[in-house]
Amino acid sequence: MKTHITFQNKLIVKKIGAPRKKIPHDIKKKTMLALTGGEAAAMAMKQVNPDVAAVYPITPQTPIMAAFSNYWADGAVNTEMIHVESEHSAMSACVGASAAGARVMTATASVGLALMFEILPVASGTRLPIVMNIANRALSAPINIHCDYSDTMATRDQGWIQIYSENAQEVYENTLLAVKLAESINLPAMVCQDGFLTSHSIENIIVYPDDIIRKFLGTRKPYRPLLDVKNPVTYGPLQLQNYYFETKKQVEDAMNKAKKEYLIVGKSLKKITGTDYEYFESYFLEDAEYAIITMSSTAGTTKVVVDKLRAQGKKVGLLKIKLYRPFVYEEYGKALIHLKGIAVLDRSLTIGAECPIYTDIKSTLFNMYVNAKKKFEIPKLQSYTYGLGGRDIFESDIESVFEELEKGKLSNEKKYIGLR
Repeated sequence: MKTHITFQNKLIVKKIGAPRKKIPHDIKKKTMLALTGGEAAAMAMKQVNPDVAAVYPITPQTPIMAAFSNYWADGAVNTEMIHVESEHSAMSACVGASAAGARVMTATASVGLALMFEILPVASGTRLPIVMNIANRALSAPINIHCDYSDTMATRDQGWIQIYSENAQEVYENTLLAVKLAESINLPAMVCQDGFLTSHSIENIIVYPDDIIRKFLGTRKPYRPLLDVKNPVTYGPLQLQNYYFETKKQVEDAMNKAKKEYLIVGKSLKKITGTDYEYFESYFLEDAEYAIITMSSTAGTTKVVVDKLRAQGKKVGLLKIKLYRPFVYEEYGKALIHLKGIAVLDRSLTIGAECPIYTDIKSTLFNMYVNAKKKFEIPKLQSYTYGLGGRDIFESDIESVFEELEKGKLSNEKKYIGLR
């Protein structure tokens, strides 16, 4: 058990009682560990050592904060852990702590994120760099605890950076990147992984030394924190017709700035990991004729299919979305314009309209065509919805999608993969 007093990113820690048996936390060199995606997120949080973490459990996010709580109990972090009565309270506590100048993190999923919704634009509107890990899970009703992106897609326009992770290694590295990025532009960020598929699956991941990671992150330098009593400020004031519009435009300007900052922070992190942090991953895309666009763990399955079809001489490829908000229209357009056909796989359903990723890609290609000095043939585009409520998508399903692209079996209506 511990109590903490937090002020301006500095901690006074008082320990009460003996901690549990300690495990070796100080990593002297890069290490390979077998971790679930949830544990990978917790490992990154441990290295970040946030000043405050406000949490409430929900499946399949719970293992993230449970693992981080073990680090706290073992004395590996000196975070102020706030156990609240709901996700709404968790995000409210995060807003208060971040406004005070603390480095703040949390995690949630599904209906927990939905319960936070009221406070999400508060965090972005007051320009607070809170970082939140998400274990993507379907929304009710019916009640479902498995993966789809109905939770984060429902919040994609609330001023939060969104980064999606294919595997546990990306969860770990994206969490570190998100902290640095969020604090560089003063916007909150979500780091997403597939509930159960990634969050509960064990993989070997490479973990880098604590001291190197903490040097990369540095300390937060808050802009006009609430507890700077010599320079008093007001947070969250009433703004009617006079200033509300301008404040929201400033949030948009910051989000647009995130496009450049994402690459800058990525280059800095690459010096540690050797990994390229681009907006998206191109997999055999450059000379492809047909391609699938998707994100997170489904990208891994698609890569297997691309390898198989390439061995058969078929020119197919993959574009895996990593940074989803902000959306980089021009970069996507340049990567896709040479293709004959594109299938966009959304693991969410926009009821009564086109699906989120499909809409963004369609806008990208349309804008390129309208603004092109020399007109070109727009790639054929097909929308697919798949995997709602955690339904599996198999290699054979992805092969069928490529086959439909090659045969031109496309329509203006969304198609469904694996629907009975």
